[in-house]
Amino acid sequence: MAKTASRYVCQNCGASTPKWAGRCDACGEWNTLVEETTEARPGPAGRASTGKRVTFVGLEGSASPPPRAETGIAELDRVLGGGLVPASVVLVGGDPGIGKSTLMLQAAATLARAGKRVMYISGEESIDQVRLRARRLDLADAPLELAAAINVRDIAASLEAERDLSLVVIDSIQTMWLDTIESAPGTVAQVRATSFELIRLAKSRGFSLVLVGHVTKEGALAGPRVLEHMVDAVLYFEGDRGHQFRILRGVKNRFGATDEIGVFEMTDRGLAEVPNPSALFLAERRGNIAGSAVFAGLEGTRPVLVEVQALLAPNQGGTPRRAVVGWDSGRLSMLLAVLETRAGLRMGSTDVYLNIAGGLRVQEPAADLAVAAALASAATDTPTNAGMVYFGEVGLSGEVRQVAQAEARLKEAHKLGFEGACLPRRIARGGRKMAVPDGLKLDEIGHLTDLVSIFTGKKPAAD
Repeated sequence: MAKTASRYVCQNCGASTPKWAGRCDACGEWNTLVEETTEARPGPAGRASTGKRVTFVGLEGSASPPPRAETGIAELDRVLGGGLVPASVVLVGGDPGIGKSTLMLQAAATLARAGKRVMYISGEESIDQVRLRARRLDLADAPLELAAAINVRDIAASLEAERDLSLVVIDSIQTMWLDTIESAPGTVAQVRATSFELIRLAKSRGFSLVLVGHVTKEGALAGPRVLEHMVDAVLYFEGDRGHQFRILRGVKNRFGATDEIGVFEMTDRGLAEVPNPSALFLAERRGNIAGSAVFAGLEGTRPVLVEVQALLAPNQGGTPRRAVVGWDSGRLSMLLAVLETRAGLRMGSTDVYLNIAGGLRVQEPAADLAVAAALASAATDTPTNAGMVYFGEVGLSGEVRQVAQAEARLKEAHKLGFEGACLPRRIARGGRKMAVPDGLKLDEIGHLTDLVSIFTGKKPAAD
């Protein structure tokens, strides 16, 4: 007979303990331990359980690439690696109101219009609410099959009876409930158990499954960390609800490249694709303002040009403030120290504000040179060259280091009409020369003093 066991599980990190405590020893959060009951089913008495023998095969094989179903939304297909793979599971997370449900409804309706059988199961909204959103997005005529349910046992029984399913969307996984688990929907145990049941069903029936998930206040996906390991792809929908741009970023993909991004614009008709994000990010740029520089970045395989803005304000006493939006605050502190120590640019007594225009969060070190140019421009009140882009990594000694994919960055800059690029000094490797677009002037620098001298007018000391 099955024995009932009780344990306490942290709803923040998923750690379990046999006794209740006010504070979780694993993550340090208070009042997050919730009692959960499980059933232990022992094997036959006096007999060890046995399993089937596993068949091993060689590494070589003739497996063909998995077929893909394009969603009809090019930016989404780009992040997925070309489209949805049958029997794959995708987890989409993001802040409330950022547009996760809108994006998934648009993708599901587009696939349904293409002749695929698609089911959309909502646990947060009623069918009438989903229909209202579909009418606003001009998707009401799509042959999409809707349902409002949270009981995973009922959902699994319904999906088992269906044939030729291409895509199932669950919105959201935190609302799903399994009656064999004695805890509320959204808890660690419920999210883990319901996800396992739905993923097992998708793998056995061969349809693609999209799970929409909530995020915590720190920006991580809510629920147990094992959920991200169970799925095939994890996508984060980023952006500010007060800003029209949205960034879909892939952080895990078993069938494609990671760190790819898709750019969308939120309109009154839903999410619109942005095929050329560089032009959109630079649309409102003014080139005659001090403290502005254009960074030629790379997101996945896509080159993206964004504007880096810096502002220095007099400090009225006390500790100088450092405010950063869209970049790493620790890296800004490091770069300020290098500019002051190695290049003689004094900014220790001023408040520094740095912003990446357009709502994009830049993570690669190649932005160091563009940030340094914006800071030097703001400190000297000298505008940067409006037709110049900047990219390069800065070391602690002030040297400017090489970065990857320089040719792709230069090509994107030339396509958008820029006349020059400030980049690290090129080092010949294997006798191959870098392909430079015709008419693009290169300003190669090896140290931050070379960059600062452009704005101060002082000739740097000889290397």
